[in-house]
Amino acid sequence: MVTSVPYVVEDECKRPPTLGVVVLQSEETLEDEFRYFLRDRRVVLHHTRIPSGEAVTFESLSNMESHLADAVGLFPATAKFDVIGYACTSASSVIGEERITELIAAARPNTVSTNPATAGKAALDALGVRRVALLTPYNVAVTRDIVRMFEKGGFEVIDVFTFDEETEERVARISSYSILEAAVDAGASDGAEAVFISCTNLQCADIIAAAERRLGKPVLSSNLVLFWHMLQLANVDTCGITESRLLELGYS
Repeated sequence: MVTSVPYVVEDECKRPPTLGVVVLQSEETLEDEFRYFLRDRRVVLHHTRIPSGEAVTFESLSNMESHLADAVGLFPATAKFDVIGYACTSASSVIGEERITELIAAARPNTVSTNPATAGKAALDALGVRRVALLTPYNVAVTRDIVRMFEKGGFEVIDVFTFDEETEERVARISSYSILEAAVDAGASDGAEAVFISCTNLQCADIIAAAERRLGKPVLSSNLVLFWHMLQLANVDTCGITESRLLELGYS
């Protein structure tokens, strides 16, 4: 015998903040780092994937423009998002931050959105930083585009370091030790007030605190700033999530 049982629908007003992240097909790092950051927070997190190339080039980055709205359209239609984030720093720079916003809005009207390029500049502003050192995994041409993105935002890029690796599979497997040592080298100059580590596929969650202690200055990663900015936009306090000068700013 099958017995029907009653149920109660949750009150929409009591739903936790809901975030949506557009993750690259080649991405292997961001989802794990976001889960780590959110382990003690009552936040709903949805992911969708966007087709992306196996190598980070201007062509592969530009090609995502034609897929972004469709990728956003694959989120649950009934989910009410507080914020949607597009998780690619270099493509946000190449395609353009305003264009990214337009494409997300086309699929999800009236939804707040961000990306690591926008979030990175917002994080530097929040920390009062104007002079930054940059570490990327990209080839020289894509790295220079990231430099221009920050310079157009009013920041001075003091030193630039790169692993000069185009292949996403290898980027995702660069060791945390290598990233830590390169970040410390990048930020060693007294002129740099902070270090920005670009690329959501770099494993940075475990090295941020150690790098900040060794340098005595803020160290930011693409995943960290995207996470922070999404929670800021969703009115979620970031204090106590993990050891990070940025997250300890809390909600402002």
